[in-house]
Amino acid sequence: MSTERRAAPPAGGPHPAAAPAGPGGPHGRPPARPARDRRFLAALRTWRAALRIARREALRARGRTALVLAMITLPVLGLAFSAVSYDMAELSRAERIDRRLGTADAELRWAAEGPVTQDAWGDTSDARDGVPERTRPVTAGELTALLPAGSRVGEVHWWVPFEVRVRGKRETVSGRLLDLTNPVLRRQGRVLAGRPPTGPDEVGLNHAALRRLHVGLGDRIAPADGSAERTVVGVVEFPDDLSPTVALHPAAQPSAGPQGETSWLVDLPGDADPGLTERLNARGIVVVARAPVLDPAADPETLSAALSVEETTNTLLVGGLGLLEVVLLVGPAFAVGVRRRRRDLALVAVAGGDAAHLRRIVLADGVVLGFAGAAAGLALGVAAAFAARPLVEEHVFGARFGAYRVFPTALAAIAAVAVLAGVLAALAPAWTAARQDVVAGLAGRRTPPEHRRRWLLIGVLLATVGVAVATLGAARTTTTVLFAGLVVGELGLVFVTPTLVGLLARAGRWLPLAPRIALRDASRNRSSAAPAISAVMAAVAGSVALGVYVTGDSARTRASYQPGMPYGHAMVVGHGETALPPVPRIAEVAAATMPGSTVARIDIPTCPTPADDGDWCDIRAELPPAQACPYQVEQSHDADVRARARSDPRCGGRAENGYATGYFLPVSVDDGDALAALLGASPEQAAAARRVLAAGGAVVTDGRYLLAGRLTLTATRAGTDSEPVAVGTATVPGYALHSGFEDRLVVSHAAAARLGLASRQLGYVVATAAAPTNTQQDRFDVELRRLGPLDVIVERGDWGNDQRPLLLLLAIGSGLITVGAAAVATGLAAAEGRTDLSTLGAVGASPRMRRVLSLCQAGVIAVLGSALGIVVGLGTAAIIMVALNRRYATVWPQPEPYPIVVPWLTLGVLVVVPLVAMLGAALFTRSRLAVERRLD
Repeated sequence: MSTERRAAPPAGGPHPAAAPAGPGGPHGRPPARPARDRRFLAALRTWRAALRIARREALRARGRTALVLAMITLPVLGLAFSAVSYDMAELSRAERIDRRLGTADAELRWAAEGPVTQDAWGDTSDARDGVPERTRPVTAGELTALLPAGSRVGEVHWWVPFEVRVRGKRETVSGRLLDLTNPVLRRQGRVLAGRPPTGPDEVGLNHAALRRLHVGLGDRIAPADGSAERTVVGVVEFPDDLSPTVALHPAAQPSAGPQGETSWLVDLPGDADPGLTERLNARGIVVVARAPVLDPAADPETLSAALSVEETTNTLLVGGLGLLEVVLLVGPAFAVGVRRRRRDLALVAVAGGDAAHLRRIVLADGVVLGFAGAAAGLALGVAAAFAARPLVEEHVFGARFGAYRVFPTALAAIAAVAVLAGVLAALAPAWTAARQDVVAGLAGRRTPPEHRRRWLLIGVLLATVGVAVATLGAARTTTTVLFAGLVVGELGLVFVTPTLVGLLARAGRWLPLAPRIALRDASRNRSSAAPAISAVMAAVAGSVALGVYVTGDSARTRASYQPGMPYGHAMVVGHGETALPPVPRIAEVAAATMPGSTVARIDIPTCPTPADDGDWCDIRAELPPAQACPYQVEQSHDADVRARARSDPRCGGRAENGYATGYFLPVSVDDGDALAALLGASPEQAAAARRVLAAGGAVVTDGRYLLAGRLTLTATRAGTDSEPVAVGTATVPGYALHSGFEDRLVVSHAAAARLGLASRQLGYVVATAAAPTNTQQDRFDVELRRLGPLDVIVERGDWGNDQRPLLLLLAIGSGLITVGAAAVATGLAAAEGRTDLSTLGAVGASPRMRRVLSLCQAGVIAVLGSALGIVVGLGTAAIIMVALNRRYATVWPQPEPYPIVVPWLTLGVLVVVPLVAMLGAALFTRSRLAVERRLD
């Protein structure tokens, strides 16, 4: 080996240490790297090695890898699908304008009779003070006179209701009145089949309308008003509305005039310049063009519409709960992987690896599988969004999307969250791997880590803090604080679960062999069993808590509901100024469709003629001073006033009192004919009330308004922009009709005239012999529609929506998580416990023992998680509801409290789900017990 000797410095020359350092440093050596850089490079090299090991391990343990990838990929797929679909559905400014204008250059809306101001794009406009709204019809000649020579126009009536008789009932679809053969309007709708309508007896329907009306191309449809039938000549689709829609020719304009929005599309010889816009604005016309017609700096859309802090925080908290659920489901797979690789990790430690190296090797598993799951989920989610685009457009958003595009920012955030989920799922197993006994690992012996009490204390502390924070959020109705408390409480329960598993395992000594082994394995492998149990508990607790709130809210709605009429009775209401048919004609139709029915006319007070269109007159009954509440609602911010008002019987009642949640008439003008049908008065009550009304009096349903048999009435009048003012007062004979209805007033025609008011017919009230069936109501409605624009309202009690589908959906969602977590934990336990099964087979256990053992292992996860979840969910919901009600207890007027109602439908499904998980585990487990040699 050759050596190189350094030449000695010349005599008298400078000492080498004093020589100036060259580029390579003293003696030509490179400068020493800082310690921080050396540590960074060493960590980078170990991470590279850890990632290679993780990749190799992922390829070797393909079953466990597929399991982890599936649990990470599925949420990523769903989020990516939603993000891409949302991004395509959100049209850009150019796409919205192109869809609105089609081939036209501008859209004009004659909004006022005088000058208006608008923004750059015509989205918002305001008429100047004192300028009335334009109500007169606009003609093409009137509009083209204001436009440059050579301009072409086309009129569009949007959202015109079109009613059709279909199979004995009336169906209403949205219509558009336009001439699709006009070149200016040609791109407003796409003709998919046939041709556009060209006359009043022709229509075009989109696919949703064809399905709703049960017709096809060439069929005829019958309008509900009894007019001539129309022929379906084309399938016409409007991209901005895929709900049932009909295209009508302008010649088919209803006699009463179309309802909805009206605009004109214009094809200009040039662009819409600011001068033209200013001239049109001066005449009250709003302009929408392809380019901003005014200063675009005033456009509100150029400002970012960022979410509020509360919305962002709520989104992050809900996302955190979902992330925690994924981590709990994926964590057991990483825990089992660490136990299966304990010998490999021990060899790394023997070769000089420290605890940090071991942690990085396990965390690298989370990074690799997180990246792989994110990539697979994003690819599948984007592909699914593109493939399912037509279905999502039609059945979810109800409109065609814009261009094909993705949401890069959202996809990057989703990928980052997926990697974070993988790392967090591997975090606890990584710390366990770093603390394992190297000698025991080399020998292949299992050394369960010592469970320290501090985790139990931390869990109890977090759960207590979470309950307190959630209670505070419920009491203050602050959603953000409520969600934060739920997140903290769930984390506390996750820390407590391992201790609960250990305590339950002690009861295994009194159980048969299979459940005893299942409990022992769950206790020994708490790092894999506890996360699965926590995941089930979190899902079940969330569904139960939401179920309690939903059922309680439904019960609260039912308690606050006030019917408008006796059950089963109907009200027929007219629209517009059209003259109503006589009572005998309505009674004839009612008797033919609902035998045994009687009909009475309903009048309401109105302003005497002449009156402005915006004037509105009413009548109210005045409480005697001794019965009136001395406090005003405006004083409710004062705690002392609220306390005195709650204790004063004159100020009692709920906040919902004073108005009804059902359809009802607070004031009617009648001489006694409609009392029985409208208020359910008995014959004796109706006779007494009729005598009072004949004497020029009035009837109330609250006896507090009467003073010595007299009733004080006040007539009020209000304008379009003014508050009601009293215009007359009278004291008339009164009668209290106690029939279970609140806040009703029936005034005789003589009393209304005494107050200076007139009356007009609103419609009819129908007293039925029995509540009509849906078929009878549909027939009655169809026959009435032949007589005019009449609507039927039937009193059927609580109008609240049926919440059973939502409760069932919540239970199914948590049930799927329960079955999935039980299946994952059971599969991992079966893979890891093959040696125990071999021992059972060697000592003569029956073949079905393996099935029974799998059933018990699934039962430990599913039953324990569901039971804890039900208890936690009921407790959480009770705390939140009590906190809400305690807050309402100090409020005046007092709202209806939330009752605590157990969602038995949800609980029933959740009780069955563990049985399904156990039976599934038993059915999918092979009963043959393999006999293997054991080295330990």
